[in-house]
Amino acid sequence: MITVQQAAEKWGVTPRRVQDLCKRGEIVGATMWHRSWMIPAAAEYPRRSAEEKKASASDDMPLPRKTPFLYMSDLYRTPGCAEESIKSLEYNHEAQVLFEAEIAYARGDIDFAYNNAKYLLGKHSGFYAVLSAGMILGLCAMWRGDIEMWNKAKIHICEAPAKNDNDRDIMTLALTALDSMVYNTTSFPDWFKIGSFELIHPDAMPAAKVYYAKYLYALGYAVASGEYEIEGVKGLSLMKMLPYTIEPMISQAMADKTVIAEIYLRLTCATIYHNGGNDKEAIRHIDRAIALALPDELFGLLAEYRRTLDSLLDDRLSLVSRDVYERVMKLYKKYIVGWSALSGAVRNRNLITTLTTREREVAKLAAFGMSNADIAERLHISLASVKQSIRTAIYKSGVENKAALASIL
Repeated sequence: MITVQQAAEKWGVTPRRVQDLCKRGEIVGATMWHRSWMIPAAAEYPRRSAEEKKASASDDMPLPRKTPFLYMSDLYRTPGCAEESIKSLEYNHEAQVLFEAEIAYARGDIDFAYNNAKYLLGKHSGFYAVLSAGMILGLCAMWRGDIEMWNKAKIHICEAPAKNDNDRDIMTLALTALDSMVYNTTSFPDWFKIGSFELIHPDAMPAAKVYYAKYLYALGYAVASGEYEIEGVKGLSLMKMLPYTIEPMISQAMADKTVIAEIYLRLTCATIYHNGGNDKEAIRHIDRAIALALPDELFGLLAEYRRTLDSLLDDRLSLVSRDVYERVMKLYKKYIVGWSALSGAVRNRNLITTLTTREREVAKLAAFGMSNADIAERLHISLASVKQSIRTAIYKSGVENKAALASIL
């Protein structure tokens, strides 16, 4: 007997397809064993009916939206509609496999997302499908801390069959999106840096805004920590200005009913408010993002932001339920190890994962150039606690002084 995964690899289809066939009784000898299907090793893939053959002709049809980020489009319009949206894409096999992979990623099911991405790349699909699968592969590499997989993902994206300059702009967007996930701002093109997306298809606009917001945050962080200089701009001044750019993006995402994009934008904006010391506004966005994520259990998205939102996200999740808090934290513990390893490799740094939440929060503010007294006032802790946290962070990381803490965060 073989598993669903083994059968899927043998027949060159997705695990979901095999499960559906088992449920419909179309695989001879398939039996349920402890909530999992087991399939005879000699079982053959069911012969397709005339209707299925007709449907298979649409396997390689263009995706329903011209974007490598289907889940950020209006295909996901309402919280809790993930399964309904997946089912609605039955007419387009590649779109269904892709959308299913993206939702799995948003839930933190990295293995499922990875398998679907590999399936699409193995089919040598159309431009957007290859681009999307390469993007998912890169995101999975981030969770796994796999620099080799990360590099292969970028190669797949670059090898997508672009036909014109617009396609190549979308390809650049996918590459910069991956870089923005690890705060690498060195490769972004000028048109992206100024937010000029005129040549990008409107379907890709929600995703472009999400990654532009991430880029702006990375830039604000680099300026605040002294790693990047802009004439006349110092400290947290740029960071505190960014909400004026991102808040309108959130309003547009609400109007367009692009739920996933709205979640990302709200969490990015919450991070910016939090770093700037405005936790009241940060909480407003965190609570709304949690409410949008809960119906479909998109806890992987929340786990991504736990590192930047510190204990503030913990507090808001705990108010929802202990179960939700624990599930997000379980995903975060997996994510932070992978992200730190990959980000450190990409940026040639040794990022530290052993700092406590408080130590990291203090170290971050110290890296922003805040005095010990200001940090104590911001975090409502004693001056002695601030000094001790900084000493511990320096000891754990091996840097020479608090001015160098930015390099390990």
